Amino acid sequence: MKLLSIVVPCYNSQEYMRYSIESLLPGGECVEILIVNDGSVDQTAEIANEYARKYPTIIKAIHQENGGHGEAVNAGIRNATGTYFKVVDSDDWVDTRAYLKILNALEKFVAEEQSVDMFISNFVYEKEGAKYKKVMKYENVLPEGKIFTWDDIKRFRKGQYLLMHSVIYRTQILRECGLELPKHTFYVDNLYVYQPLAHVKKIFYLNVDFYRYFIGREDQSVNERVMIKRIDQQIKVNKLMIEQVDVNDIYHPKPREYMLHHLEIVTVVSAILLIRSGTKENLIKKKELWKYIKDRDHELYHEIRYGMMGHLMNLPGRAGRSISVGAYKISQKVVGFN
Repeated sequence: MKLLSIVVPCYNSQEYMRYSIESLLPGGECVEILIVNDGSVDQTAEIANEYARKYPTIIKAIHQENGGHGEAVNAGIRNATGTYFKVVDSDDWVDTRAYLKILNALEKFVAEEQSVDMFISNFVYEKEGAKYKKVMKYENVLPEGKIFTWDDIKRFRKGQYLLMHSVIYRTQILRECGLELPKHTFYVDNLYVYQPLAHVKKIFYLNVDFYRYFIGREDQSVNERVMIKRIDQQIKVNKLMIEQVDVNDIYHPKPREYMLHHLEIVTVVSAILLIRSGTKENLIKKKELWKYIKDRDHELYHEIRYGMMGHLMNLPGRAGRSISVGAYKISQKVVGFN
């Protein structure tokens, strides 16, 4: 059995996938790299096969009809033989020194028969053209270098939350929680991180800048213009997060508090993108989203809608929307996203 399975979802990734895969090879034989070619029409399949031939004990090429990023991750989970599981997108890469430290920690867990459900590390926004690279760290909220539980977690800052880039899950947790990401849907990474959290008990944080999250391509799914165009998919994921996990069923206050925090951020992003689009149709969709949450779970609605961020996103009139957008632009600068 491998120590760590890493799935690399690829769709028409010929221009950058080699750099991503090469950054994962220093893991050696304790890692399996699952390159999922998601119905690409360029040279992605050939490159995946080339690596599988060159490193037959490390790399496996999986070819499937196009199902989107979520279905590529699903294929990774179905085929994984590793104790732990990581997603690395084909235009991102990892830092070698941090990678080896993480593998060393994971090896120690297995050797000492200690089970960790979620392993957290830092990630870096590799934003094109940016002089200063924002690092998402967690040293202010998580104990370092030891196994801990939700009881030991402090409160996350407003713009600070766990992304797919920050987490390595125990593979069995992903299977036990019934995670099945929707096909042909962008922004499922939020669902990937969020749904297993209610099943997580033991956590470990290593304060290393491991994942390098490239951001800045014009066609990238997190480009704001692209996100507005695909707003219905953002809203779909937003609703699925609410439907897949009932936060009222989570009795421990700490994971419930964190999950509300994460849900609030995703909902605020949905709301602000609907405002940013400037269309009457999308302002109606914003009202409909809040109504959906209110009708489904009045308590959840109250907690999200009347928090500080919820208030900011719902200031009345054109002037109110300008203030909302202003707050959003400040948070972009502070957090470094988009």
